[in-house]
Amino acid sequence: MHTATVNGANLHYADQGPADGPAVIFANSLGTDLRLWDALLSHLPEGLRLIRYDKRGHGLSEETPGPYMIEQLADDAAGLIRHLGLRDVVFVGLSIGGLIGQSVALRHDGLLRGLVISNSAAKIGDAGIWHGRVVTIRRHGLASIGPATMERWFSPAFRASGAADPWQRMLERQPVDGYIACCEAIAAADLRSAVPGLKLPLRLIAAELDGATPVSVMQDTAELIKGARVEVMRGVGHLPCVEAPEAYAGILSGFLREVGHV
Repeated sequence: MHTATVNGANLHYADQGPADGPAVIFANSLGTDLRLWDALLSHLPEGLRLIRYDKRGHGLSEETPGPYMIEQLADDAAGLIRHLGLRDVVFVGLSIGGLIGQSVALRHDGLLRGLVISNSAAKIGDAGIWHGRVVTIRRHGLASIGPATMERWFSPAFRASGAADPWQRMLERQPVDGYIACCEAIAAADLRSAVPGLKLPLRLIAAELDGATPVSVMQDTAELIKGARVEVMRGVGHLPCVEAPEAYAGILSGFLREVGHV
């Protein structure tokens, strides 16, 4: 178990692989912790240094007072990268993690070699939807949104198998105020006018059954960025690295090879 205090918050992270290997950092979705990526890692090429972390207010990272801003969360990630002495990093961000990755690339020029925007977009949803979710959680707790969230996160077959149950418990056990603070960050985030300035290599990964960031929304973001390409995974929901880790790793590994990271 590793922690680092950066940008005023104590962040929990996992660091595996050779210290001198090409670094990949993973930023997880709203309502999950760094275990989101567990099933994926064994399918990636050998020799990589793999960094996973809990954003502030999630998992074992510090829950500081909210609301948060995407720029603040991006500075957290950049601070962790610099704390570890890394350079030429490939950033893989899913959902809010994708917003964080876009903001890191925009705010910290030269820190990243490449960016994977997974199940995310330059703007995710309408602010009113997020504020409504915050009201519901304050009144009834995270358990009140559990079933509906699983429908967005996973395919019907995955849910029917019972495999989604631990993920619902993970969601419901997140720090409530940290979750709310991240909802407020998403509500305020709109990077649509900024992302055309992204010049680094990037790839978007979408999922056919994603109920949170549909393929069409991700395609809208790709159209804003010169050279961006969307890879669509079939038969899976918002967390495809959980449902289909080998297929997800195939897309990610291909991108890593394209940018000379393996």
